[in-house]
Amino acid sequence: MSELIRVKKWTEFKQLVTELKPDSIVYSIDQNGMSQAKELTALRLILLARGGYHVYLDFPRGKENVLRETGIPIHEDKNGNRYLEDDDVIQFIKREFGENLKVFSFWTT
Repeated sequence: MSELIRVKKWTEFKQLVTELKPDSIVYSIDQNGMSQAKELTALRLILLARGGYHVYLDFPRGKENVLRETGIPIHEDKNGNRYLEDDDVIQFIKREFGENLKVFSFWTT
């Protein structure tokens, strides 16, 4: 059985990817529409390696329109709802780790 390993810092996740040289990374854009008090949007990056799932979560930086550690932009619709674009996430991952890395959305894998 695979172990779930929470990676707390972007720098740690980045180092794991650099060391382990995976063929792919999976991401999930999480929206919590039920929460009235908390931020709705979060990014989850998942790396399957060394018998476990290494999972990194990034959240918005206060009311700024970027994620706290990765700096990925957060967009806002006409109703003021904040969201992440798939293309922004994919471009960021490929810029950080190279164009050859396969990037998959959790919802399409």
